[in-house]
Amino acid sequence: MQSLQVLYKENVSISVGSSVKIKGRPIMPFCMTPELQVDFFTETNEDSDIAFSLRVHFGKELVMNSRQGGKWGEEVRFTVMPFRDGQPLEVDISVLSDQYQVTANGANSYPFNHQVDPASVRMIQVWRDVSLTSVVITPREGCDQTPRCQGDPST
Repeated sequence: MQSLQVLYKENVSISVGSSVKIKGRPIMPFCMTPELQVDFFTETNEDSDIAFSLRVHFGKELVMNSRQGGKWGEEVRFTVMPFRDGQPLEVDISVLSDQYQVTANGANSYPFNHQVDPASVRMIQVWRDVSLTSVVITPREGCDQTPRCQGDPST
C-alpha cells in the first residue's frame, strides 16, 4: 500500500458533522517514544490559531489542546490507549456540536470541548513519527460534497 507524505497538509473547510479518519503506523518501536500529531489550523499557515491539536505519545498518553492568540490552553490528557507496538493505527476525529470526539482504533473515545469554532478551520496537518496510508476528510451529512481522500483505494 502506498504511503502519504509526512508532513501531510490539506486545506479544508469543516463543520459540525464532519470527520477526519487517519490510518497509518508508527515508524519506530514504542520504546523510542514515537508520536503522532494532528492540528486543525484556523488559517492556511502554521502560525495561525489551532482549533484542535491531538498529540499521541505512543505507549504513554494522548494529549489534546488548542492555541489562541499564540497561547496554548489547558491540556486534556488520557493515559488509556488501544495502540499496540508495531500495529497499524486508526484515528477518527468527529466534529460534534460541542466537542471533538476522537476514536482510537475503533475502541476508546476521547472528548475535547470546542475552544475555537470548528467552522474556522482552514487547514489540517498530520505529522511526526508515522507512516500514513490514508487521510479521509468527510464533510457533514447532507453536504453535497464527496469525501476527500488521499491514499485510500476504497474511495
